[in-house]
Amino acid sequence: MEIVHCEGCGVPLQSEDKRKAGFLPKSAWDNEQVICQRCFRLKHYNEVQDVEYTDDDYLRMIHQISDTNSLVVKIVDIFDFNGSFISGLQRLTGNNPIILIGNKVDLLPKSTNRNKLIHWMKKTASDYGLKVQDVFLISAAKGNGFEEVEQAIEEMRQEKDVYVVGCTNVGKSTFINQLINRSSGVTDAITTSYFPGTTLGFIQIPLDDKSSLFDTPGVVNRSQMVHYVTDKDLKLITPKKEIKPKVYQLQDKQTLFFGGFARFDFEKGMKQSFVCYFSNQLMIHRTKLEQADAFYEKHVGELLQPPSKETLEKLPALTKQTVKIGHEKTDIVIPGLGWITVPEGGVTITIHVPKGIQISIRSALI
Repeated sequence: MEIVHCEGCGVPLQSEDKRKAGFLPKSAWDNEQVICQRCFRLKHYNEVQDVEYTDDDYLRMIHQISDTNSLVVKIVDIFDFNGSFISGLQRLTGNNPIILIGNKVDLLPKSTNRNKLIHWMKKTASDYGLKVQDVFLISAAKGNGFEEVEQAIEEMRQEKDVYVVGCTNVGKSTFINQLINRSSGVTDAITTSYFPGTTLGFIQIPLDDKSSLFDTPGVVNRSQMVHYVTDKDLKLITPKKEIKPKVYQLQDKQTLFFGGFARFDFEKGMKQSFVCYFSNQLMIHRTKLEQADAFYEKHVGELLQPPSKETLEKLPALTKQTVKIGHEKTDIVIPGLGWITVPEGGVTITIHVPKGIQISIRSALI
């Protein structure tokens, strides 16, 4: 059977899997212009959809950016910085300058110290081996912070192409949609933004006569919580509104459960308050440490919900990590869920999270 390529992005067309590149419903194969569903949605509705690629596919595509003279815009999820960070991005993109953008800032409590957050993001990126030119905080869903970002992109790209990269579920497509909708020049050019043979998986959106913005497929990071949960559970653990912190005063040998996804054991220390920053819909339960194992076995998937029974079937078993917090205000971050602030320190904590999820420690942002 002859292989037919999408006239928009150049990928081979197929009708078997909606999640994979080149999907085209069988009913549309006889259309005059044969473009995949992803390109169709962009052309007619200004919507950019993520498609699923293997890790090798993605790395091979992103590495092509190193051969260009361009600006790279890296999108991360503020609530899952570690899980949504692409390791080795500096090597993959060569000497091209990189802007780092933290999305979903509208969900942070208003008391968040944004300057401290930006400083932390710069330092953490550097720890990962990524040198960034600047850091911005935005809400792709609401359009917050876009004037500053648009100005920075225009100044830094110097008429060069722009490549937008990011993991799945960080809001990369929403970010691009905002750029398209905010710029009349780009919106007018959408109908002419498809070129036969475009690099596999990239979608090209003209910025002017000489340069374009390229959308790249969202990479799958195996350490993201999102890959272990159903869509229903994902809606419960992903904040949709500004987070309302919950304060729990604990004595040592007490435990907090965050649904059935994570467990916080206060092993040792003076009685003190712990501030929890999670989705407002995620239920938090307190119990005695000595009863925690039995409590989890009895109630996970029911009282401790989410996760649903469907998620439990694929969720890795909880593994534990013990940390000692010095006498300074500290955040313990559970990627994909949220974080717990230890205001006074001087405590020993054990965190239980699904195997493969890596917790992190940082100076308190609030």
